[in-house]
Amino acid sequence: MINLVLFGPPGAGKGTQSEKLIQKYGFVHISTGDLFRWHTKNDTPLGKRVKEIMNSGALVPDEITIAMLKEELDKNPQAKGFLFDGFPRTVPQAEALDAFMKANGSAIHHVIALNVTEEEVRTRIAKRRTIENRADDEEEKLNKRITEYFTKTIHVLPHYEKQGRLNTVEGVGNIEDIFKNICILINK
Repeated sequence: MINLVLFGPPGAGKGTQSEKLIQKYGFVHISTGDLFRWHTKNDTPLGKRVKEIMNSGALVPDEITIAMLKEELDKNPQAKGFLFDGFPRTVPQAEALDAFMKANGSAIHHVIALNVTEEEVRTRIAKRRTIENRADDEEEKLNKRITEYFTKTIHVLPHYEKQGRLNTVEGVGNIEDIFKNICILINK
């Protein structure tokens, strides 16, 4: 079993690379963004709470996010591995994920950070906004998400660097080349 965290700012290409990694390795994809959107779309009690938080552009509190992830992990006991996309976003989330994985006899094996500048992220999301019309890509919400990433979320990386599990991949360029570079790290 290989468990992987794909890390990067909004618009870094995590979703694109996740799809390719799932196809190649058979990972169970756990995207907090997808989970939040599913819960809000289906108007679950959790979704109502998440919707209010997401609509303000803020991050969903750790306890809600962690509970949702535990539920997803428990649904997939026979998984070949998990690919976490958009999680963890805080050091407490990283610590909680490490503890949860250890309690289940596993660990996070690789943390791959997609290196993309803020300028590139803004360009990509502007394009995505016209194509997908995602509510979380609206200018004001986007500004909050980008600020959150570059001032808070990025501090998760030293947590994994200290553990020797962090690798950085240039996230700008040909999608296939980026994918190959990620695969090289996974296959080490």
